[in-house]
Amino acid sequence: MKITKHSGHKVPFDKEKLKLSLEKSGASADLINDSLAEIEKRIYDGITTKEIYKLAFDFLKKASKGHAARYNIRLALQMLGPAGFFFEKFISRLYEADGFRTKTNLTLQGKCVSHEVDIAIIKNNMIAMVECKFHGSREASTDVKVPMYILSRFNDLKARQHIIFSNNESINSCIIVTNNRFTKDAQDFGNCSGISLLSWDYPQNNNLKDKIDKGALYPITCLTTLSMIEKEKLLILDQILVKDLLHDSQSLNKIGLSNTRIKNILKEASQLCKHI
Repeated sequence: MKITKHSGHKVPFDKEKLKLSLEKSGASADLINDSLAEIEKRIYDGITTKEIYKLAFDFLKKASKGHAARYNIRLALQMLGPAGFFFEKFISRLYEADGFRTKTNLTLQGKCVSHEVDIAIIKNNMIAMVECKFHGSREASTDVKVPMYILSRFNDLKARQHIIFSNNESINSCIIVTNNRFTKDAQDFGNCSGISLLSWDYPQNNNLKDKIDKGALYPITCLTTLSMIEKEKLLILDQILVKDLLHDSQSLNKIGLSNTRIKNILKEASQLCKHI
């Protein structure tokens, strides 16, 4: 049986790949087997991966909203658009959780011209510039032109000192982060030029999805008990992570939710963050 990918290409249905994605939601073996059995009853030749995802998501949601939320992470990152401003804030929070101090939306003067820098991070007196490449489409990839262009900006900026966290600081390294994937050429160029790359699945064992799971650093956009409008209101209030709601639920009152809704949202948030 063939399924249709987001790109339009048809590939054989891979039950093991679907099983692996369900396992990553934290669901029990029994729930995974029940989900697979239900999905296999409903798939047909040519079904889209989007339809399969929805079948799996709906089945998980009926059993546990926390599992459904975790299954929803990659789509939740796309919801931090459309411009990617909230994606930059999310990435900043990931580095803060790793012990870095951060600053966002900077304009710094290079040797030749000025540059807008998405995020600056510092730890052990070493400063890195972090450039975020957000994609609203799941199929879009960051190609080699991006690290080539950012390398030239990095070289211009590292040629002089700046005032970022204090006076007379130098930028020591450069990181590029995307919510999707890098092409092979982009990865090769990054390795060769000394630019660090971070994407949904790169580098292996320390990629974006690994960092999110290890620290339970889930974006609020993955919660199934919130509407998209409610998520946008919370993002505007700088509530970026699900953990933010658990530490300070007053923002849920601020956007006008009832006590019953708040209770259900916090229950899902707790299930999600306590999974790890």
